[in-house]
Amino acid sequence: MSHHERMFHHEHAHKLDDPERRVWLPVDEVLEALGLGPGMVVTDIGAGTGYFALPMAAAVAPLGRVYAVDLQPEMLAELRKRTAEGAPVELVEADAARTTLATGSQDLVFSANVWHELDDRNAALTESARLLRPGGKLAIVDWRTDVDQPPGPPLEHRVGERLVVEQLLGRGWTDIESAGVGRYGYLVTARRPGPGGS
Repeated sequence: MSHHERMFHHEHAHKLDDPERRVWLPVDEVLEALGLGPGMVVTDIGAGTGYFALPMAAAVAPLGRVYAVDLQPEMLAELRKRTAEGAPVELVEADAARTTLATGSQDLVFSANVWHELDDRNAALTESARLLRPGGKLAIVDWRTDVDQPPGPPLEHRVGERLVVEQLLGRGWTDIESAGVGRYGYLVTARRPGPGGS
């Protein structure tokens, strides 16, 4: 199956505004779990139309910054329209495995409902580790495999929480924690591998 088939297309961007989404993926609950605060520098991989990037920008303002990374220029164009004047959001058209951002520059690398779409998760983890400063954190929100549908992608396209944890452990990430979030998702957080890690 190609990446193209799994990818959430910009033609469906209106679905990202469904009020129900706030019930099954509560932004506040996620941001609280991540402990975001003023001055933090965050990358949102697959930022889409800014569902998380915009509230994150409010949480880290005024001195922090959110890099909203997305492969689809149409998503970023929509996000640009929604971004308030002066909000600390920088739009980056790039791939999860090649973000073009500076090494050691991020406090947090975040992705929501993107992990199951990635063709090369190891490459994305390598890039996340490169971006994070020492002690920085990775946070992955994605769809649980043990819930009814809809919403969300077909169950066979999903990547379970346990697989994410195993992959992180296998690549030397530490302080791995996972929890359910909202009605249909999970949140896995981990600290980047130390020297010699991948």
